[in-house]
Amino acid sequence: MEKEYSGDKFDVIVVGAGVMGSSAAYQLSKRGQATLLLEQFDFLHHRGSSHGESRTIRATYPEDYYYNMVMKSAKLWEEAQSEIGYRVYFNAQHFDMGPAQDLSLRAVIASCENHSIPHQVLDRRQVADKFSGLIDIPENWLGLSTELGGVINPTKAVSMFQSLARKNGAVLRDNVEVEKIVKDEERGGIWVVTANGGPFWGRKCVLTAGAWTTKLVKTVTGLELPIQPLETTVCYWRIKEGHEGRFAIGGDFPTFASYSEPYIYGTPSLEYPGLIKIAVHGGYACDPDKRPWGPGVSLDSLKEWIEGRFMGLVDSNGPVATQLCMYSMSPDEDFVIDFVGGEFGEDVVIGGGFSGHGFKMAPVVGRILADLVMFGKGEGVELKHFRLGRFKENPKGNVKVFEVQVRFSPHSQ
Repeated sequence: MEKEYSGDKFDVIVVGAGVMGSSAAYQLSKRGQATLLLEQFDFLHHRGSSHGESRTIRATYPEDYYYNMVMKSAKLWEEAQSEIGYRVYFNAQHFDMGPAQDLSLRAVIASCENHSIPHQVLDRRQVADKFSGLIDIPENWLGLSTELGGVINPTKAVSMFQSLARKNGAVLRDNVEVEKIVKDEERGGIWVVTANGGPFWGRKCVLTAGAWTTKLVKTVTGLELPIQPLETTVCYWRIKEGHEGRFAIGGDFPTFASYSEPYIYGTPSLEYPGLIKIAVHGGYACDPDKRPWGPGVSLDSLKEWIEGRFMGLVDSNGPVATQLCMYSMSPDEDFVIDFVGGEFGEDVVIGGGFSGHGFKMAPVVGRILADLVMFGKGEGVELKHFRLGRFKENPKGNVKVFEVQVRFSPHSQ
């Protein structure tokens, strides 16, 4: 690094203060690391993926390797809540449904059996009985009921991690845009050069830039990552008068996911009394700096699905409120958690490509990122599914994401 650069010095600099970066900063500062958390916009802004009123948590995944991460995260959510003194995670049952022969739903059921997750496989009549007639599925569908579900308040959760990080001594700075990261050839470590502050020196660096991950990594390393930003629409639908309490959090109504096309997910009524969140998992490819800000995906299939599933108790004519959010979609919809490599070796770690289903696992992802920069490995977690090298092994793996406007999958928020 040129000798004229000088600035504050840290053990770890975290770039990007969404839920993953804020969780990593919390974990690092909790372990006594001098930590700097940088955000290009205001803290708790609404331009990315970590804002709004709700995300779901569930242990049911078609892929076995996410189960342990979800279970560890559930414990870490509780741990962080006990430290801050308020709740961001509200428990509920979880319910998956779909055609009986759907391969993803079958894989979810198999995962429950493999991990001895208490669960019930239900036919149409049993579903109606369990949920007091609130949910109806076709005759050729199955339902899967499990106890671990719930709703996380994302903006409140990000604020929690930032508050705890600051309490532990971390330095937080927003409206600081990173222009480049340069290796310090003289003493090791890296310099983070920004447009309006710094530069800052750190022994290590964590990149958690969400929808800006591809742009930032290319700027820093020249590496082209196949992580595509998508703009997605979250919809809220009105519950028919007199039935609002039956769909509310705290009762028997679950978080839910539908393994059909389109893939649909939702939560009990929580953030807006009388409204229920029901949305399609997918979106439109975009540049995060030049977003269309709507109009979003077609709602015709979603309206039909709502009319068929909720016994006419939810108004399916159209959503009464919508919110826009960003996904950072990897080709296989698995995360990217790895060292950047190249000239930076193990000095720079990336956490990205969370593909619209990572929020629930933010506590364990933050811990993994902290482990990687401190010890060079993720303690107790198999990271082979999240390595950068998988894109080199399958260089055409990004075709499907880039060629279609809307992407559906067995993952959801």
